[in-house]
Formats: sequence, C-alpha cells, structure tokens
Amino acid sequence: MEIIQIVGFCLIATFLTIIIKEQKPAFSFLVILFAGATVFLFLIGKIQAVIMMLERLATNANLNMVYVETILKIIGIAYIAEFGAQITRDAGQGSIAAKIELAGKVLILVMAIPILTVLIETIIDFLPN
Repeated sequence: MEIIQIVGFCLIATFLTIIIKEQKPAFSFLVILFAGATVFLFLIGKIQAVIMMLERLATNANLNMVYVETILKIIGIAYIAEFGAQITRDAGQGSIAAKIELAGKVLILVMAIPILTVLIETIIDFLPN
C-alpha cells in the first residue's frame, strides 16, 4: 500500500509546514516544494511502467505509435501543469498558477490537433457522399 506511505509522508510535511510557517515562512515553502518533488520522483517509476505497458499494447494492436506518443505527451503536459500550478498556488501566487493552467490547456489543444484532424477525416470517410 504505497498510498499509505505517500499520504503519511505528506501529512508529516504538512505538520512540519504548519509548525515552521510561524517562525520561517520561506522555509515552510521549501518543505512544501521538497515534499511535492519527493512524491513526484517516487511516482516516476510507476509512470514509466504504465507508459511501457501502453506502448506494448499499442504495438500489439498495430496502432500508429505517433498517436499513442502524442496522447502520452498530452497526459504528461496535464500532470506537469497541474503540479506546477499547485506548487505556485502553495506559494501564494494564484494568478501565476492560473497562467500555468492556461498554458497547459493551450499546449494540449495544439498537440491534439493532428489527432482531431485524423478523427474528423475518418468520420467523413464513413459518411455517404
């Protein structure tokens, strides 16, 4: 049960942050940043395993790997943008966090255009003339 370890670690970091925040607010943010980075690094191996499994399934199904890679990049952009926005929001910079989220959404839209184009072309091909 790795989630128990992650939640336990984050709760300890939260309590440390609350205690430190009254004395040294700058150190409080560093604890938050360290905790977030630690959880992210802990999950990298899990993410890599999922990506490898999805690539294997796509290869077995004879899917075009360009589309699978694009979808994985889109998912990565979403997670990274969310992580960055949360850290920025924790630092008290809500407006910058909103800009990170906007940038993530725009980049996802840009990356999705080739997939949407193929999808629309496929639908049009199925329609009778």
